[in-house]
Amino acid sequence: MISRGRFAPTPSGALHVGSARTALASALAAWRDGGRWVLRVEDLDVTRAVPGAVEAMLDDLRWLGLSWDEGPDADTPHAPYRQGERADLYREALDVLRAAGRVYPCACSRREVEEASRAPHGAEPVYPGTCARRDPEAVLAEARAKGRGVAWRFRVAPHTTVTVRDAIAGTFTQRVDDEVGDFVVFRADGVAAYQLAVVVDDVAMEITEVVRGDDLLASTPRQVLLYESFGARVPAWVHLPLVMGDDGQRLAKRHGAMGIRTLRERGVSPDTLRGELLATLGISDAGDRPLRDLATRWSPAAVPRLAPRWSVSANRFEAR
Repeated sequence: MISRGRFAPTPSGALHVGSARTALASALAAWRDGGRWVLRVEDLDVTRAVPGAVEAMLDDLRWLGLSWDEGPDADTPHAPYRQGERADLYREALDVLRAAGRVYPCACSRREVEEASRAPHGAEPVYPGTCARRDPEAVLAEARAKGRGVAWRFRVAPHTTVTVRDAIAGTFTQRVDDEVGDFVVFRADGVAAYQLAVVVDDVAMEITEVVRGDDLLASTPRQVLLYESFGARVPAWVHLPLVMGDDGQRLAKRHGAMGIRTLRERGVSPDTLRGELLATLGISDAGDRPLRDLATRWSPAAVPRLAPRWSVSANRFEAR
């Protein structure tokens, strides 16, 4: 089977060095055995979308020397590559889960879930199963009477434990019913939740390996449950240590000084930045060789386990 990897950014801000590093790693992983690299825009949450962010991200990736095999500007069998244009697929997937009895309607508000959660303060709320014990038709009728929508939650069986074997993070085991509970796959506003959309898209686009930041590792068991519910093959997992700022905090889009566009304006060359990023992925002598050639030398095992730090003042990664 030909490898198929993907980079799936959210257009909620400028592309920063952490996201660019993930893009490079996912491309190397897809190309190392002659596979294909897919670029997909995860723009479901319109409230977070920044006008012009998609076009700016694509331009920054091209500036870095990255060219995708499939993406929003390519007419291929897996189009469209923007989640905002794939709503029908998510609705069909929800219908499959409903027919199989794997989901149920939930009328609980966010506040009600947080107040009833068993999770420690500050942790992700664990749904207590309030609506799981109610008649689904009664929940739907009540919501209609109030003019409200319902969320749809995936029913997690008692004692459900999922083990994820990751090429970098190692073995990660989660007791999903106890640590997460029944989770939302479709929001009350009629929009697919991230967990469902990402699985539906990866299955439809035949993704065989997922390379992304390790902040998403904890959500992976939920996605495994969805893959299994659809009878789909679970991809291989590669979760990268996140890039940190020189303040020791997680790099985020609010760090404007780490934005690719800002670095371009400061005169940083694409070759220099690409070399810096590749070095944090275990390729220290890249030179000016094409990325597709370098991919044959790359392996997740080469990635340092220590999270890299980006120095704002020096416009480069700190020596570790």
